[in-house]
Amino acid sequence: MSVEIHIANSSYVGYAEEICELIYVSAQARGTGIAKRSPEYVAEKIRSGKAVVALDGDKLVGFSYIETFSHQRFVANSGLIVHPDYRGQGLAKRIKRNIFDLSRKLYPNANIFSITTGLAVMKMNSELGFKPVTYSELTNDTEFWKGCQTCRNFDILQRNDYKMCLCTALLFDPNTVKKEEPIVNSSFAKRVVKPIVKKRTPNKLHKK
Repeated sequence: MSVEIHIANSSYVGYAEEICELIYVSAQARGTGIAKRSPEYVAEKIRSGKAVVALDGDKLVGFSYIETFSHQRFVANSGLIVHPDYRGQGLAKRIKRNIFDLSRKLYPNANIFSITTGLAVMKMNSELGFKPVTYSELTNDTEFWKGCQTCRNFDILQRNDYKMCLCTALLFDPNTVKKEEPIVNSSFAKRVVKPIVKKRTPNKLHKK
C-alpha cells in the first residue's frame, strides 16, 4: 500500500468537499452519526494544520481532524474516515496514531477524548492509553455536543441530559503518562563482579 499520511496545510484545501462526502458515506454505513461538517469548516481545519490527510498518489483515502474545547483543555480527534476500498488494511490505525501524535504536539497538556460506538476505534484508543470514563469527565462545552445533533441517536443523548448515550466515552489524560526512565541492563545490573585474588604459593624449601 503506497498511502502516505500528511499533516494538512493550505495545499490540501481542494479535498474539503470530497472529505465531507466521505464523512457522510461513512456515517451512513455505520448507522450512527459522525458529526456533519461543512466544506468550509473542514477547509479551515486543513489550513490551520489541525488535520491529517491520507493520500494514495492524489487520491483521497482517509482523513481526521482536531477540535478544541473548554479553552483548549480538551481535545477531540474527530471525523476519522477511510475510503471503502482501503478498509481492512490497517490504515485507520495509522491515521489515528498520526492525529493523536499531532494533538499531543499541538496541545501537550490537554485531555484528549473520544465518544464512539465502534469497537475498532475503542481498541485503537485503548492501545494509545485512553481509558473509559463517564460523560461527566468530558468537556461541558456546548459546541461539542452540538456536533451530535446530526446523529440519529441525538434524542437519546437529550433525554439523558447529555450524561449518557449509546457511545462509549474514552479519555487520554496526559498527567498519567509516565516519564521515560533510563534503560538499565538488568542482566548486567544483577551481576556481582568479585575481585580476583591470586593466591601466592609459598616458596618450597630445597633440601641440601
